[in-house]
Amino acid sequence: MTLTPFGTRLRAAMDSRGPLCVGIDPHAALLAQWGLQDDIVGLERFSRTVVEALAESVAVFKPQAAFFERFGSKGVAVLERTVADARAAGTLVVMDAKRGDIGSTMAAYASAFLDPASPLFSDALTVSPYLGYGSLKPAVDLARESGAGLFVLALTSNPEGAEVQRALREDGRTIGATMLAHLAAENADAAPMGSFGAVVGATLGDLSSFDLDINGPLLAPGIGAQGATAADLPGVFGKAVRNVVPNVSRGVLKHGPDVVALRDSARRFADEIHAAVSA
Repeated sequence: MTLTPFGTRLRAAMDSRGPLCVGIDPHAALLAQWGLQDDIVGLERFSRTVVEALAESVAVFKPQAAFFERFGSKGVAVLERTVADARAAGTLVVMDAKRGDIGSTMAAYASAFLDPASPLFSDALTVSPYLGYGSLKPAVDLARESGAGLFVLALTSNPEGAEVQRALREDGRTIGATMLAHLAAENADAAPMGSFGAVVGATLGDLSSFDLDINGPLLAPGIGAQGATAADLPGVFGKAVRNVVPNVSRGVLKHGPDVVALRDSARRFADEIHAAVSA
């Protein structure tokens, strides 16, 4: 099975539902805040509630694989159902697994998340390029073949990222800028938008020294609990703001388990983002 390219499907979802991406991050503190036990029952209740509340309104879900994997095989089974339920409801799923390796191992990671025959098949996968961008080739190739996408860590919101991403190559270009250039090449001539995106933190301030116009999506964590706001997006992303997929996790999830409160929170963020990027 080969789907319509992820970039095309994402552009349509952003145009019809808005660009908001909601994380599904069932960490122990949040489960407790919801009145749930930190166990497989709590994990499943949490995940099902988020999908039930938001799957028909948001463009993208981003489950964080680690919060499911910590429960072992039963947690992975919950992740499989969460992905399947979200996609069945028409929401795109970006698996936040940040996989990165070389050769056959990278190919196996790609198969786990980007092969339509896999129970964990997702519309896109976050990947780490810091074994060299070329190490991602098995994931790039399978994403093209299946119609999936990738989000490559380029300029992340964590302070520690700068020591790698802002380091200078011999040619004077930063590592982060190099990753953006690779992605622009992957997306060349794609329309309406390429399928190979970058992760760029919304908390990073002025990024005008970087060419973010990669003809692909820019997954932007940092809105809400990390301190960035929707109003910050134009200043950070400039002319590329139309392709930004702002990610909000705790800012929405803290309102659960009340389904109405979750929906109201997501709607407020979506309205704020629409106003900011349409100004």
